[in-house]
Amino acid sequence: MDTKMLKWSVDLALGVTFAICFVTGLLKFSLLLQMTGLNNLILPSALISDLHDWSGILLGLLVLVHLYLNRTWIIGMTKKVLGGTRQKD
Repeated sequence: MDTKMLKWSVDLALGVTFAICFVTGLLKFSLLLQMTGLNNLILPSALISDLHDWSGILLGLLVLVHLYLNRTWIIGMTKKVLGGTRQKD
């Protein structure tokens, strides 16, 4: 698998994992459910909580992989920003 395809796959996985974590986080947020009138729904809270926890862990791991795969760009931009020439005011 080439680097571009790997980066795309990791980014896609990041997006899907974020969506799962975000939606399950909203479902766990009781004040939001009360405000929208959805608090009377019977939701599998244990499953939602497990999905939220595991997707959060996976999201963190995928962020680390994403940072590793893009380390050359991150280092280059950091050097450019911190070591760049200053403009005269």
